[in-house]
Amino acid sequence: MKLQGSVTVSGREYRKGDDIPWHLVYPFFLVHMLMFGGSGFLMAYTAARPDIVFIYLHGGIAILVYTIFYLTLFGRDEVKWMFINAGLSIVGIYTQIGWILSLFGKEISDYPLYVHVTPFLYFVLYTFLLRHAVLDITHSREDSDKKHRVEFGYVAVLVSAYVISYFLKK
Repeated sequence: MKLQGSVTVSGREYRKGDDIPWHLVYPFFLVHMLMFGGSGFLMAYTAARPDIVFIYLHGGIAILVYTIFYLTLFGRDEVKWMFINAGLSIVGIYTQIGWILSLFGKEISDYPLYVHVTPFLYFVLYTFLLRHAVLDITHSREDSDKKHRVEFGYVAVLVSAYVISYFLKK
């Protein structure tokens, strides 16, 4: 992957425009974000929910840091489109979160809207990271035909997951 900003990984400095191997980026971020996103999800939806201010601070700081990393790794235009697509995908995200909650015997409507902010943002950041991981792992970022096929497949899988989770919840 070609960096959009400078970053240091394991003591080695990579400058803007340098290629960095995908395996130095995605395993760390996927696991790290799963832990923070998972804890944010659990805090938001647990019966003994902490104060919403704590959830916003815990999630907000992490989301801000991840967004800064995303700007460095992927660039401003990609991050802008991540948020635009998230806005357009709010129904799908709502369905996915609702399905996940149903696995624990809960309903998304059991919670006020402000509780969903942090889990929704984590969901957006994580699916964005997954898309980029798929592009880099399949070496399709620089090959426009292959990138188109991979992105189509990614969207098809995501939409299928939304539809399946919608019907599983019913």
